This record gives sequence, structure tokens and C-alpha cells, in this order.
Amino acid sequence: MLKTLGAQIKEFKKDSLITPVFMMLEVIMETIIPLMMASIIDDGVEAGNLRHIYVTGAFMAAAACFSLFCGVMGGKFGAKASTGFARNLRKAMYENIQTFSFSNIDKFSTAGLVTRLTTDVTNLQNAYQMLLRMCVRSPFTLICAMAMAFFISPKLAVIYLSAVIVLGTILAVITVNAHRYFLQAFPKYDDLNASVQENVSAIRVVKAYVREDYEKQKFTAASQNIYRMFQKAENILAFNNPAMMLTVYSCIIAISWLGAKMIVGSTLSTGELMSLLSYCMNIMMSLMMLSMVFVMLTMSIASAERICEVLTETSDIVNPENPEYEIADGSISFSHVTFRYNKTSAAPVLSDINLSIKSGETIGIIGGTGSSKSSLVSLISRLYDVDEGSVSVGGKDVRSYDLDTLRNEVAVVLQNNVLFSGTIYDNLRWGDPNATDEECRHACALACADEFIERLPDKYHTYIEQGGTNVSGGQKQRLCIARALLKKPKILILDDSTSAVDTATDAKIRKAFAEEIPGTTKLIIAQRISSVQNADRIIVLNNGVIDGFGTHEELLAQNEIYRDVYESQTGGSGDFDEGGVS
Repeated sequence: MLKTLGAQIKEFKKDSLITPVFMMLEVIMETIIPLMMASIIDDGVEAGNLRHIYVTGAFMAAAACFSLFCGVMGGKFGAKASTGFARNLRKAMYENIQTFSFSNIDKFSTAGLVTRLTTDVTNLQNAYQMLLRMCVRSPFTLICAMAMAFFISPKLAVIYLSAVIVLGTILAVITVNAHRYFLQAFPKYDDLNASVQENVSAIRVVKAYVREDYEKQKFTAASQNIYRMFQKAENILAFNNPAMMLTVYSCIIAISWLGAKMIVGSTLSTGELMSLLSYCMNIMMSLMMLSMVFVMLTMSIASAERICEVLTETSDIVNPENPEYEIADGSISFSHVTFRYNKTSAAPVLSDINLSIKSGETIGIIGGTGSSKSSLVSLISRLYDVDEGSVSVGGKDVRSYDLDTLRNEVAVVLQNNVLFSGTIYDNLRWGDPNATDEECRHACALACADEFIERLPDKYHTYIEQGGTNVSGGQKQRLCIARALLKKPKILILDDSTSAVDTATDAKIRKAFAEEIPGTTKLIIAQRISSVQNADRIIVLNNGVIDGFGTHEELLAQNEIYRDVYESQTGGSGDFDEGGVS
């Protein structure tokens, strides 16, 4: 874990090294000042030597100023190092997340990744700054003050040593017990963020169904879970301060009492006793700061482990050693393909799939909910990898291609369409960053999106809100189809992406595909048979198995499921799942 996190310090190594140096110089000055104070009392005040008082006082002032300067510089470089460390952590996590396959993403919730990039990184940033400053300053102060105490009076210094041992043991017990609650608390942030994210993104649905009170209760429950965990941790940490204060005041009383007796016995001077009391406070304050550091480190260890989970996660899908960069055509072949989302699952999602699709064909895919239609097409662009068998595009196994090359030639309009904040042009150019305005408009014409865009006040410069909340479902689908067309792919996959458009618009889109991109292989997943009946061939999926594959006429004659669904839809039901698919 330390190696993984340490790699993110990078260009801030110099600042990370300079900070402890300034902290040690600050401590040295603070250690010298009590000695000067003792000299002023013993050799100046009691001896009546004003010159000694002035000279030593001037040195004290200079030492204090230098100590202040070192403290400021330590804070400056410490802040630079810690914020830079946090920046690199976020960047490294974000870049690694971009390499994740769908199966990797499935391991982490969206809310969990957001928490790791925000709350957990902030915890680690604060801990790193304390590590550079307090974790250097406090032990060094403890060592220097203890050394000076033994130098002045070994007999009284034993009191400090005993107090340090007792207090250190108490702090260790408190820290260990609090750590387990912090480990449980931070995953609760994931649930809280998930509640907020879901509520905000679906606020229209919440209001439409008058579920505000339910959402409030759900948020309160998630918040209450965090509160309980932190309360348990804080209940343990609450013993920290009383133990500290008891030890500090016990030391002061013991040293004052024994020191006074030694002054009477002429074995200790008044100035030396004052110095010892100053060192007592230095030692106890350093222990107090160390206890704060322990608390912060206890919290940050839990965050560090969660961050390292993301940093060390490697993608299940990677480029081969010598990848292919050219895809001959849009032909697709499935050979004895079996697939599971969870490798340990006994029942596969897809079982022994065998298909051969020619380049330029239009293939319809229908099946009931949960029949693995989306899973089937996800294998073509290697969003997932097969467990058994192989998927080929252009005559070669998809695992032999460069990932970017493959995915640039396979355009997928997913079932859950996503638009990003920006203008319509900005969203369209996700398909091709270099697309001209004319190419964007032509793609929209093919997708029948130009009809509503031209009616907008700003037309193609209209701003789309995050998630496309200011356009309808059908408009969003058509924009996503246009975006995919701009890629000019060899394979176009429409995953139930015309479900929100009317049948007339659906027919126009299919007609445009047939006329404008005849060389592109088109796979159309749909619930309406009218959307696929004019396809060259149609796949009927049932529980992850191909139940039928042929033309509309062949399936009507030979496939019972297809025939039942066709009759139910033409008879007015229109619901594929009522067609008898189990």
C-alpha cells in the first residue's frame, strides 16, 4: 500500500523532504529558548546582571523569529506537497478508472468511486500534511525536550519518561479500538452518496410520484449509519484528552514538588526548574499532537485502503502484445460462445452461441426481458470477454485487435442513452471530434433528429443539460443514434434505442440506414417486431440461447415463440413479454 501511494508523490518529493527539515529547525529553536530563559533567571535576574539579560533576551528574540520563519516555511511546503499528492491521487485513480472494463466497473458502485475520489482523498491529503509536519515535529520535540530534561536533572526527567510510557500505551489502546469503527464508517459514505446521486438525477420522478418523504427517510437512514459509526469511534477517542490532561498535570505537580525540595537543598536552581517545566509542557504538547496524528492516521488508513483498491485494480480486458490495427469488414461470427458476468456462477448468461453474420447485413434481435440480448452485443466490441468460445469481427478474433481500433469500428447506441452537458454539436462530436457542421447535420437527418433540432431557438447550439434532462426520451435516442453514425462504423449496434420514438420515425430511421450506410453491418435489438421484420435475418433469444435465426417469413413458419409474439403484437397487445417467452 505504501509503495502504491508513495508513487503518487512524484514531482513533490522535494517539498516533502524540505518540510521535515524546517520542522526540525523550528523544534531546535524552541528547545534552546527555555535554556536561555533559565540563564536570564539564574545569571541575570538573581545576579542583577542587566547586560546579560539584554544580550540573552536578544538571542531569545532572534531564536523565536527564526522558529516562526521555519514554521511558516514548513507549513507552506507541507501544504504544497499534500495538495499535490492529493491531485496526483485523483488523477491516477481517474485515469485507471478509464481503463476499466465493464466487469471491473461492476465491482465498484458509482457512488463508491465518487467517495474515493473526494472524501477518501481529502482524508489522505490531511493525513499526509500532518505526517510531514506533526509526525516529524512531535517526536523530534519529544526527543529534544527529553534529552534537555536529562541534561538538567536526570532525577526529575525520569518522571517525564514514565509519563510518556504510560500515555503512549493509553493512546495505542485508544487508536486500535477506534480504527475498526472508522473502517466500517467510510463504506457508509458510499450509501449516502448513492442516495443523493439517485435522488438528484431522478428528482422529476421523485416529484411525479410524490416520494419526497420516502427519499428523505432513505437519506436520513444512510446519514444515521455514518453518525452511529463515528459516534462509536468518538466515544473511544473521548478518553484521549482526559488521559492527556491527567498526565500533564500530574507531571507538573510532581516536578514542582520535587523541584522545590531540590531548590531548597541547593541541587537545582530556580531557572533550571522553570526550564524543566517548559520542557514538561513541550513533551506533553508533543504527545497531544501525536495523539491527533494517530486519530487522523487511523481515519486515513481506511481511506488509503479504499484508494489502493482502485489504483491497483487492473482491467480484465487489455490489448494483446501485437494487436491488429485493421478491420477488414463488418462480418461477425460467434463460435460456441458461453458467457458469465460472474465467473463463479454455475448458470451462464449465454450458452453455446453460434452465429455467422455477413458484412453489411441488417440483423434483428428480439427476446423477452432478461434473455441476454444486450449481453450478446456487448461481446462484439469487447465490453466483456467470453468465458468459452470466440467472437470474430472481420474474420479475426476480437481479442486480437487493438481495443481503440475495434471500438472505433463498432458503434454502440446503448439501451440507457447518455448525453453530456454541452451543446448539441458538442454531444454529436463524441462520435467524431473532427466532424464538420455539415456532417453533424447530415447524421441528424439520418437519425430523424433534425426535425426537432430545427425547431429549437438555438438549433444545433442548444445547450444540453447533464444527462440530457432538457430533451425527451425519443429526442435523446435520436441524438445518440446520430452520434454513433458520425463514427462511420463498420458495425452499428442499436440496443433497443428506438423504443421511445413513434413507429413512423422508427421506419424513417431504418429506411435511412438501408439507403445511406448499406455497407455497415447493423444489429437492431427491439421489442417491436415491426422494427426488425424487414431485417435480412432475425435472431430470437430465449434465456441466453438462440431459439431461432432466419428471415421474418422463415421464423413465422418455423419458430413458435416468434409466431406467438407476432400474432400478439399485430392483435393489439404489442408486448413481447406477453408472447410466451419464458
